[in-house]
This record gives sequence, C-alpha cells and structure tokens, in this order.
Amino acid sequence: MPTNWLDVLLASESEGLLPELLAGLSERAIEAMLGEWPIWARPDQLPPEFAQGGVPWTVWLVLGGRGAGKTRTGAEWVRGLALGKPPFAIKPVARIALVGETQNDVREVMIEGVSGLLSVHGRDERPLWQPTRRRLEWPNGAVAQVFSAEDPESLRGPQFEAAWLDEIGKWRLAEETFDQLQFGLRLGSRPRQTVTTTPRPTPLLKRLIADPATALTRSKTKDNIYHLAPAFLDAVVKRYAGTRLGRQELDGEMIEERQNALWSRAMIEASRFEGEVPPLSRLVVAIDPPASSGKRSDACGIVAAGVGPDGTVYVLDDASLERASPAAWASKAMALYRRFEADALIVETNQGGEMAEAVLREVDPNVPITPVKATRGKALRAEPVAHLYEQGRVRHVGAFPALEDELCDFGPTEKGFGLSSGRSPDRMDALVWAISSLALGPKGAPRVRAL
Repeated sequence: MPTNWLDVLLASESEGLLPELLAGLSERAIEAMLGEWPIWARPDQLPPEFAQGGVPWTVWLVLGGRGAGKTRTGAEWVRGLALGKPPFAIKPVARIALVGETQNDVREVMIEGVSGLLSVHGRDERPLWQPTRRRLEWPNGAVAQVFSAEDPESLRGPQFEAAWLDEIGKWRLAEETFDQLQFGLRLGSRPRQTVTTTPRPTPLLKRLIADPATALTRSKTKDNIYHLAPAFLDAVVKRYAGTRLGRQELDGEMIEERQNALWSRAMIEASRFEGEVPPLSRLVVAIDPPASSGKRSDACGIVAAGVGPDGTVYVLDDASLERASPAAWASKAMALYRRFEADALIVETNQGGEMAEAVLREVDPNVPITPVKATRGKALRAEPVAHLYEQGRVRHVGAFPALEDELCDFGPTEKGFGLSSGRSPDRMDALVWAISSLALGPKGAPRVRAL
C-alpha cells in the first residue's frame, strides 16, 4: 500500500491519471488515504513547531469561528498522539485528558460528534469508548479520560502526558479547572495541551494569548466553506458578518469590552440599521487628516454620514486609511464624496490645515470644503455624540469593525481620554466631526468654529 499519498495524488493529477487511480483503489485503500490528515488539513489545523516566543510550545491555542474545523483539529491531534503519528508524536502518548465544559459536551462533541474522535479513526485503529468509565482505550493501550470543567477537583490525582481542552472561553470555572489540569500534566518528556475554542475576552484566554510558550493559530468560519451547508452561509454569515457577534463567532476574533468607554458594544449593536435608508436632507464626508505621512503616521479618518427627516443620523461608510500619503487619502475622500453625492467635505484643520485643504483642492478645485478647528479636547467633542447613540439617534448602515473598535475603546487613561493602545482615534474623530455637523446645534455641539 502506498505510504506517501500526497506524492501519489499529485503525480497522478499532473499526469491526468487521477480518476483512474481513484477508481482502482479498494475501499480500505481509500479509507487509509482519507485517514492521512496532514494531506487534507489546512495549515492552521496542524500543530506549529514553535510557540510565539520561539521555544517548543506547551499550549497550542486554536482560536476559530463556528464551524471553522476546531473540533476536527483537536480530534486529529489526539488521534495522532495516541497512535504515535508524525507530525503529532514520534511514539504513542499513553495518557491523555479530554476536558470540556460538561461531561455531556465531551461525549457529544469531542468523542461522538461528527468531527469527534470516533469519526476520525479508521476501523482498525478506532478506540473503544467506555461511557460508564468515561474513557477511550486504543488497541495499543493508549487511554484518554473524560473530565468536566464543572468539577475541577476531579483532576486531582490523575496524571497525563497531554490534554485536549475544548471551548474554554465558556467554562464557568475556567481558571480553577485549567490550574488543576496543569498539576496533572507531568508525564513524558514533553507534557503539552491543545485548546480549541471560540474566543471570548476571559482572563484565562487573555493570559494564554500573551504567554510566549503558547502557539497560536486562528481560523474563520469561511475557511471551512467547503464543509458547511450553503444555507448556513447564506442565512448566518451574511447576516452577522462584521457585527460583534459575527466577529467573535464567525471570524474568531477576541472582542474586548472596555470599562468606562464612551461607547459600549451593546450601544453599537443597538444602532445597527437594516433596510432602506430614508431620503437624507444633508450628507457630509468628514476627514481627520494626519499631521504627517509615512510608516509612523497616524491614520486618516474618513467617514460619510447623513441626517434623515426625523433628525436621525445614518453612518454610511468608514473609508479611513492607515499610513496613507496626502494624495491617497485626498483621493479616497473625494471618491466617497462623489459616490454619495455629498453636500460638503468637513475637514479638521488643527494640524496642517492649509495643507489639507490644498491637497483636496488639487483633486477637485470646486468641491465645497468646510474647514473646522477644535478648541476643546477629544472627550468633550465626543461626549455629545455618544449621547446621541444612547438616545437612539444614530444608526450604522452596515458594520464598520475598525471604527466601532475605536469607539468602544475610547475612555479614561492615565493621561486623560484616549485609546488603550495610545494611538490616535482618527476614525472616531472623523465620525464625531460628521455627526456634530449634522445633528448638534450650538448648545449641544462641541466648541467648533468654521474658519
């Protein structure tokens, strides 16, 4: 029987003989070929060699969206360990822990699920599942024991060479269970564990991500598109793409919720608008230009918004650019202005005001430009706009992840108000200028004067 199926398949395909090859294979040969996981796996589904710190990893953290193939990744890793298959192990690993949120989750997902351990093994290598003893036993003597994160104390006593932890982002007793497991990972020359989970901003996940001994791989739902029902992609992916829930559950992103920020994730989601935008009485494109250009320059905030007949502001697009040249951001802003047939460009001129206006005039000398200059800090300008969100008077027509991240990260810092990264909130600034010009009168608006 061939031992390197990848070489055989590639050679057959290049010679146009692949259909004949497949037709001539026996059922067992096809099963053996399908069992060679490294042939079919995506790069993010195979264990990295090193951790983030350049050392052999102790934790392989697999962050992914729903249906991205995380369970298959974990099951194939355990299979490779138990059978001693490269690149997972050079010899069988005898003692393995399987830890899920509950014992039922371990059984229904990690073991008996469609991508679980029983389904990824061939008939001759499949382990025996003993539900009453809560363990899997392979023909070669390797054993995997089942544990629930609801009972951390059950991990006292047993010892292991490896462990698979599933969906720790939703474990109620995550820290306690993880800590107890670490004391039991004391067998073999290299105890290690794989964690498969949809990310949530929990203290344990943040700690693992920051640990230099963690190897981190990420995947999105769409990466596994060929194994998902088209109806799922149409109904779920299209609806939630770009929203907080979609970014977490589909894209596998860690969505933070900063305390005391002027905007909250709930506030942003409540502003989400679906449907046809009503006729807008006024529409503007606001620009927060960077003071310089180059690799270290700030982003150029470019936001389009309009106001409806009832005074509701509709945020239409965030076209901000990172580290763009003046010609690039001016062209981008002008394209947005023309696309929406806007009434004016609102341009902040606190830094390099004459330059910003001149650059825009080079693109179109006849475009109406309203230069504005702030006389108060960013927080005082942003607070009235955040209040409009609280009152339900601002709607986001679609999802603008980068802009929304800035809004939900703008809050108190040691030096006043700002982003936790210390970067300039340029997208937020452009949004504030746009909404202020459309919806805030002299009493409610931040102190701004037209030049």
